[in-house]
Amino acid sequence: MSDWIDVVAESALANGEHVLVDVDGTDVAIFKIDNQCYAIEDVCTHDGAEIASGELDGDEIVCPRHGARFCVKTGAVKCAPAYEDVATFAVRIVDGRIQVENPN
Repeated sequence: MSDWIDVVAESALANGEHVLVDVDGTDVAIFKIDNQCYAIEDVCTHDGAEIASGELDGDEIVCPRHGARFCVKTGAVKCAPAYEDVATFAVRIVDGRIQVENPN
C-alpha cells in the first residue's frame, strides 16, 4: 500500500519552478510545467549527482554537471552521457495541496 506525502500548496509553486522533498530517504524534485505537476528522483543516472538545480528547458531538465537531459514528465533520458531513465513518482492535487506518492 502506498502513502501520499503532502508537499506544498499548489499556489506556492509557479510554472517553471520546483521544490525538493524527501520521500522515504529519496530526494524527489517536483516541477510545475504548464500548470501540471511532475515528480522525478533528484539524481542524474549518469553519475549520481543532483539534477534539479539544472536548467529547465520546456519539459526537460538539463543536468548541471555534464549536460544529460531528462524529460520531467516521463523520466526518459533524452541525451548522453546518461543512458538510463530517472525514476518518476505519481503526483496528485488534493484540496489545493501537492502530494507525491511514496511507493514503498
